[in-house]
Amino acid sequence: RPLLKPFILWRHRIMSVKGKKVLHMDRNSYYGAESASITPLEDLYKRFSLPGAPPESMGKGRDWNVDLIPKFLMANAVYVKVILNWIELYSPNLSGKGNTDLSLTCAGQLVRMLLITQVTRYLDFKVIEGSFVYKKGSIYKVPSTETEALASSLMGLFEKRRFRKFLVFVANFDENDPKTMEGVDPNKTTMRDVFKKFDLGQDVIDFTGHSLALYRTDEYLDLPCMDSLNRIKLYSESLARYGKSPYLYPLYGLGELPQGFARLSAIYGGTYMLNKPIEEIVMDDGKVVGVKSEGEIARCKQLICDPSYLMDRTTKVGQVIRVICIMSHPIKNTSDANSCQIIIPQNQVNRKHDIYVCMISYTHNVAAQGKYVAIISTTVETDNPEMEVKPAMDLLEPVEQKFVSISDQYAPTDMGAESQIFMSRTYDATTHFETTCDDIKDIYKRMTGTEFDFAEMERKKNDIFGDAADQ
Repeated sequence: RPLLKPFILWRHRIMSVKGKKVLHMDRNSYYGAESASITPLEDLYKRFSLPGAPPESMGKGRDWNVDLIPKFLMANAVYVKVILNWIELYSPNLSGKGNTDLSLTCAGQLVRMLLITQVTRYLDFKVIEGSFVYKKGSIYKVPSTETEALASSLMGLFEKRRFRKFLVFVANFDENDPKTMEGVDPNKTTMRDVFKKFDLGQDVIDFTGHSLALYRTDEYLDLPCMDSLNRIKLYSESLARYGKSPYLYPLYGLGELPQGFARLSAIYGGTYMLNKPIEEIVMDDGKVVGVKSEGEIARCKQLICDPSYLMDRTTKVGQVIRVICIMSHPIKNTSDANSCQIIIPQNQVNRKHDIYVCMISYTHNVAAQGKYVAIISTTVETDNPEMEVKPAMDLLEPVEQKFVSISDQYAPTDMGAESQIFMSRTYDATTHFETTCDDIKDIYKRMTGTEFDFAEMERKKNDIFGDAADQ
């Protein structure tokens, strides 16, 4: 079952738990493909065709691991004990060194997949220090608890009180207990009506929907409110357990994720081939039967790949602009945070899509001492993408060096029912992995005909590896 996409390594481990044999082929000579972490810094300059070498002020090139696509791992409040056990077993060196921040957060979709696949033994994480939202040219810490709501400078006095009541309602809301619903039907009442019920203004709606519930557009406003309430509750509970943000980031960059899966692949009998050119997807009567590389054919019954390998079976669905910025300072008005996420809601800058900023730094072993890396991303809406991200660039100044990329987004037109070829979507502009995990689950359903079930995968893992795997 050849696999061709870097983060399909997640699917590799998941399918191996299902008892499948997997061969992973990658045309690149490095892990991660379009989502790689580039090192040394000289390679980043070459990739973006910048003349000359990095200046001496950038430090040693090998000190840099710069992500091409920015993503944070979203936490939730379910798996504290599991992660603590993993830290104790596989990262005992973390004790007392600050990285045990992770013990106070938990697993979102991706982290839960990491736990199921046991890749956590190869990864160390730090919690992102802050989550901020943009309003009228300035940034503010995202309030998600009653106490933060009352202290926030993001709202006026009366708005704070109304927002506090809304957060109390969300925290207490239980779809199985009518007493907590206050007349709200989670399957019929829209989120727009819920906001109206608490008389919340447009600015509050913007940061609640986009920075707490993490929606990318305003379409959610006219949908039943259940999903939105659960998203807000998840964010608030995650933040309450730590107090800074609900996001995690691996030390040494996102490139550690595919490398961790590759190591695990070898341990459990999988085969991973880097620098393997793909000459042809071999078909027989409309169905995939193999992949041809360097004159040889690897036979298979099913194939997973990203759109770049079969462009004639995809459709372009948009573009994303990403700007990697190197700085010698933290972002202003973030309390000198060494890492953070900033969301610029669409309405604040008269757009249809949010603008995202994620920043990490030397404290994550991705930059030279005293250096910071901020990556801006958004969905392109005009013929001047760089002007679209100007509000975010203004927050970062001064910037020592920037690297701009504009990437096409593709979605499969062949769902794989007949061909048994299962393609992913290209990465979107969001700075968290939740949409990517949704794509993984979609491919799983198309391949197996069943929904991806976390509980089932955890049981199968125990059947194969024993309960000790969770201890």
